[in-house]
Amino acid sequence: MFRRSHSGRPRGERSGEPAALLVVGLGNPGREFAGTRHNVGFMVVEALADRHGGSLRRSRQEALVAEVRIDGERVALAMPQTFMNESGRSVGRLVRRHGIDDPTHLIVIHDELDLAPGALRLKAGGGLAGHNGLRSITAHLDTQDYLRVRIGVGKPPDPRRGADHVLKRPGRSEATAIQIAVAEAVEAVEAILADGIDEAMGRYNVRP
Repeated sequence: MFRRSHSGRPRGERSGEPAALLVVGLGNPGREFAGTRHNVGFMVVEALADRHGGSLRRSRQEALVAEVRIDGERVALAMPQTFMNESGRSVGRLVRRHGIDDPTHLIVIHDELDLAPGALRLKAGGGLAGHNGLRSITAHLDTQDYLRVRIGVGKPPDPRRGADHVLKRPGRSEATAIQIAVAEAVEAVEAILADGIDEAMGRYNVRP
């Protein structure tokens, strides 16, 4: 996916200026999924678009996309509309569209069962933690080296009910904690762009 063509540009890259970062929030499209635990990635991308004056519009890459400037850098924001399990189909096309030739220029924001509700952790590469959206992206990009912003949604009382858990809306106290994490995730994305992933991890991964 990140191989270069003979022209020196990634295959399928736009002819104009490539994005410094592609920020993808994972979730499921449709009103019935709005506000569910699985859609925290969408929440962060929407907040980033609002903060930086972007308007999310439907694109040919099966996603809602906005391009914004953050500290003078071009940043593409995207919410795949393929449903979670097929996220990679959209992300692969978005990578080509926005000229992303290095997986560390892709940030994927997603829910994390292994973190307490509202916990925020940044990660460079690594495993999939059973997340179907990450599994799809890795299969389409043929790499796990992209960056992740993980927002905790907690484990269900019954570990066999993980799918039901993430497709439900959290209770009031958990929703408040998640909203705080969403706001922090917006700042974390900005920190990655400004200072790099290592410094951003040192800043955000030490928080409770």
